[in-house]
Amino acid sequence: MLVAADLDAVAAQLESHVDVSAPFRDEGVGHFGLRNAVYAVGDCFIEIVSPVRDDTAAGRYRERRGGDCGYMAMFEVADEKATRARLAELGVRIVWDTTHDDIVDLHLHPRDVPPAIVALDVTSPVGSWRWGGPAWTATTPAHDPGGVIAMEVAAVDPAATANRWAAVLGVETGADNSLSLAGGDQQVSFVPAADRSHEGIIGATVSRPGTAARTVVAGVEIKRISTEGAA
Repeated sequence: MLVAADLDAVAAQLESHVDVSAPFRDEGVGHFGLRNAVYAVGDCFIEIVSPVRDDTAAGRYRERRGGDCGYMAMFEVADEKATRARLAELGVRIVWDTTHDDIVDLHLHPRDVPPAIVALDVTSPVGSWRWGGPAWTATTPAHDPGGVIAMEVAAVDPAATANRWAAVLGVETGADNSLSLAGGDQQVSFVPAADRSHEGIIGATVSRPGTAARTVVAGVEIKRISTEGAA
């Protein structure tokens, strides 16, 4: 998820670079003082949020980072009971906890799992994701190939941060401060940040049909690779 001052401008840039369109706009995020645009990228999603009032969590995060930036990482996990037990054992506070028939959504306290906002979702059926819109609510529709296959997070202490995220997700930390997810199809890597103000999500790799490219959207370097194998 990205946070941006100008939602429409950043959405247009993302659409042009990643070749996505027709985002779902969730009126429910108004509860958090936000507007949004949610794009399906294969079976994954990129969401842009933009504050529409003062003193929102997303707005404060953007100010701390000095402008538009990566904001939240949302992960699908398999077992609600095991996930809640793991978070409790780790002392991770849940700041948003909502349950529907098809999804459980847990947002974690950023001081407990820095340096981005981390959210864990348990879906039914697996692969559905109601925050992507009606087409994804309690079902997984036909979709284009590809997806979000990598994310890069900057942290003052990459090793400690990687270990914390790994514990929260219930996975092992790789030797290079990376996490392997989805059977190896996705990776989260942690790299050094100069100081706390530079911590957060700084990069993502998406796999899409078409031409490979690289650009910066809302402060995040997005590398697009081709599903046909062209790098």
